[in-house]
Amino acid sequence: MPPHNFNDLRAAIRAFAHARDWEQFHTPKNLGMALSVETAELMEHFQWLSPEQSASLDPETRQEVAQEIGDVLIYLTRLADVLGIDPLQAASDKMEINAAKYPVDKSKGNNTKYDKLQ
Repeated sequence: MPPHNFNDLRAAIRAFAHARDWEQFHTPKNLGMALSVETAELMEHFQWLSPEQSASLDPETRQEVAQEIGDVLIYLTRLADVLGIDPLQAASDKMEINAAKYPVDKSKGNNTKYDKLQ
């Protein structure tokens, strides 16, 4: 049965690692590196595609992308758990920072980095 919320997911990932005695390997360094590798594997599916192709993946590629997204979420969730960071709060805090960096009146329809906005 799939987890119904973030806390259930975090608990399931924690239990999965515990059952295998993997806590010893789940250091922030190792988890961060594993997250980077999984993110690169996700990106690999889009390499060399046009924007249009990337938005209309065939079913097999879409399933592969879904699995990589799962891997990224698992490692990110585990890293946050090991460090005692609430990722939902971290995302909320970051959205507030981004809102200040990218005010709507200067950023709407504009992909310019915040330090180059006028």
